Amino acid sequence: MLTHLSIKNFALIEQLEMNFSNKLSIITGETGAGKSILLGALGLVLGKRADLTSLKDKEQKCVIEAHFKISDYHLQHFFSENDLDYEDLTIIRREILPSGKSRAFINDSPVNLNELIELGDFLIDIHSQHQTQELSNEEYQIQIVDAVAGNQELLQKYNSELSKYKKAKSELKRLTTEKDSLSKEQDYNSFLLEELLSAQLKEGEQQTLEEIQEKLSNVEFIREALDKSLAISNEEQIGIIQNLKEVKTALSKIVGLSSDFQALSERISSVLIEMDDIASELYNQSEKLVNDPEQLELVNQKLQTIYSLQKKHQVASVEELLIIQNELDNKVVQADDLEVTIQKLEKEIQETSLILDALAGEISTKRSNAFSVLTEKITDILSQLGMPNARFQFEIAQSETFLATGKDVIQLLFSANKGTNFGLLKKVASGGEMSRIMLAVKSILANYSKLPTIIFDEIDTGVSGDVANKMGDIMKQMSAEMQVFAITHLPQIAAKGHQHYKVYKSIIGESTVSQLKLLNEQERISEIAEMLSGKDVTDSALIHAKALLN
Repeated sequence: MLTHLSIKNFALIEQLEMNFSNKLSIITGETGAGKSILLGALGLVLGKRADLTSLKDKEQKCVIEAHFKISDYHLQHFFSENDLDYEDLTIIRREILPSGKSRAFINDSPVNLNELIELGDFLIDIHSQHQTQELSNEEYQIQIVDAVAGNQELLQKYNSELSKYKKAKSELKRLTTEKDSLSKEQDYNSFLLEELLSAQLKEGEQQTLEEIQEKLSNVEFIREALDKSLAISNEEQIGIIQNLKEVKTALSKIVGLSSDFQALSERISSVLIEMDDIASELYNQSEKLVNDPEQLELVNQKLQTIYSLQKKHQVASVEELLIIQNELDNKVVQADDLEVTIQKLEKEIQETSLILDALAGEISTKRSNAFSVLTEKITDILSQLGMPNARFQFEIAQSETFLATGKDVIQLLFSANKGTNFGLLKKVASGGEMSRIMLAVKSILANYSKLPTIIFDEIDTGVSGDVANKMGDIMKQMSAEMQVFAITHLPQIAAKGHQHYKVYKSIIGESTVSQLKLLNEQERISEIAEMLSGKDVTDSALIHAKALLN
């Protein structure tokens, strides 16, 4: 419920603060006094878009703050899902800056307008003549029936299963598309995979084969170079090794004369050892050289296979080919696995659809049972509101698909007068009739579900006398279950309130401002008397006002 409203620098309001009770609050005032400004301010708190025209003083920011007691609304899930701090007394604040930008806060945490709108739907229902069109909406009609039928728990189970069903159907569609795509490529992928497998590729193989190819292709050239190197190294008279030995012998004669000569001798010894080793390796390499045309042909064939595969798959290494081979293998296996997964999903969908059918059947049965209760209650209330011959009839059909609320397709038919045929409510009911029907519906729902605060904005237009009195009684009865505000021009309704607020204009300096005042008992008598007789309040009007209040 709305416990407190603070408005600063909005339209004709400079500063306003007001506390509200949990009962029926009446708001009255002359046309143009500012009742619509209050609704506009609440609209901003509920997420309506704002602009600079909302600012009374264009140099100052506009701040609207509303306090709501929400402990009975079970809204913890909303705060958790939106990462907001939950408080039983939640504060919503909206600020409009002179720059035109606006900011919104829930319990001092910044939020976007979508979050504000979502929370606002749980908190306040502003109901005017224009909102009666909601009653023509088939989804809203189903919500009314479900509230009376007590289908909330069944609908939660149904929606849980429906979510699983839709998810499985979506996954089945994706996998079926994937399978169709894979099936078209299956033969080609299998061919490519077989081609790669038959090549028996190994990591690092290409480099090894290319080295072998180079050696086998240049045997004579390599042998010539090795033999020449061996000859230069081992020539008996002038070979490198022989010369190094002579150097070593010469230095050995003077090593004792200086540490420098000793170091040089050691270095020559190291070079001689290394040269001996090199000569030995040259000999080994020369001995291993074999002119093998058959092996060269095999190496060339393997390399040609590798080059051909690299060109086909547009890669430059055996390692990349092996990655492609693994991917193709997965695709071929995946196509087989997909069929198994699809079969499991189809079975799951079939089982879930049976559960949904059963739940939808239970929901439909309870709705059918609720039709007579609902129509009886609505017609009873409408009879009190000056529509004694109003009749309602529900038509129900079954959808072939699972809808968000089951499989029922409901149409609400209406006849206002005796002897007239039933027609769709949205086509045959007048605006005044729709307002009364909506009031009847809201009063019934107040007994079946926890409704948010409701604001009736002059839905009593076009009624008077006893009907107005009955409307006031209905609103008062509703306020036993919920917080109700009624903006009205009718004294019969104004007299029913537990609190009475008056909106009026004042001239302060050179500025016109709107103000809201909580009336005391005497002020309330005067206000209702003025509503009865006009500005010139008569004694009889005062007596009538007191009678209405009593």
